Amino acid sequence: MYTCAHCTVRACRDGQLDQLPQNCPMRLHPEILDTPLPEYALPENHEFYVACSEIEAEGYGQWPRIREIVELCHTMGYRKLGLAFCSGLQAEARIAADIFRKNGLEVISVMCKVGHTAKSDVGIQKQVRGPGVRETMCNPILQAKLLNEAHTDLNVAFGLCVGHDSLFYRYSDALVTTLVAKDRALAHNPIGALHCAGGYMKPRLFPYAEEST
Repeated sequence: MYTCAHCTVRACRDGQLDQLPQNCPMRLHPEILDTPLPEYALPENHEFYVACSEIEAEGYGQWPRIREIVELCHTMGYRKLGLAFCSGLQAEARIAADIFRKNGLEVISVMCKVGHTAKSDVGIQKQVRGPGVRETMCNPILQAKLLNEAHTDLNVAFGLCVGHDSLFYRYSDALVTTLVAKDRALAHNPIGALHCAGGYMKPRLFPYAEEST
């Protein structure tokens, strides 16, 4: 079992190959050392991977993520950008769409409530507003299908719910990048919970931990 999150050697980054932990993927699979996977050479991957990696280097620590998306689109020659967004973030999605458009991109945006299908129609019992009140379901599969129909070059996930984003990624024909990760409790800044895991957020983070931990 790999435990890279707890590694203190970081040989893959710092080159201390003589100090590989016993369960390091590079120790258990020595054939992967210093050898790029053949998938990176595939035409559908190579140019894209090189472009986004070089954009990372050029704007490192300077460009916000939305600028990196703009640069990636221009580098790859993408012109039609899909924006799958949460209805609760429509104001922010409008700003993002305007930024993309002013940078020469065509934006096809689809909100999560598209289709106006009731949650009860797909078997959702728990609802935000309580029983007996009609709520429209989030529809990430339809968002993906509509963007597929528009033949977008790249899709952007913008504040989709946990799991709904997973279905959107699965059904999107175009590659997907995420601009906003939803976190209603932290103004959509999920890493804030990790920064405060030992303090303010601790009571909220361990619902299944044993009492002794």
